[in-house]
Amino acid sequence: MNIKPLADRVVVKPLEETEVKKGNIIIPDTAKEKPQQGTVVAVGPGSLTEDGKRIKMELKEGDKVLYGKYSGTEVTIDDEDYLIMRESDVLAII
Repeated sequence: MNIKPLADRVVVKPLEETEVKKGNIIIPDTAKEKPQQGTVVAVGPGSLTEDGKRIKMELKEGDKVLYGKYSGTEVTIDDEDYLIMRESDVLAII
């Protein structure tokens, strides 16, 4: 994958949800909850302050993170699903 996020954005690969069945009930894909965990795949250089200084990013590639349920923009690159979001949308590093 060749993607380079800009400013304070990160690219996150959501973790695959394992399918859990309760008895004989099958839950359709549209009713499943979106994953809220993922792995950081790419990190931007950081945002700039008004005087032109770069603010260092706290996240780095390979970090496992928690993010909000509706955070980021979903994109598909090379048949893989990713989220592009601001570093501030990430809630915690696991």
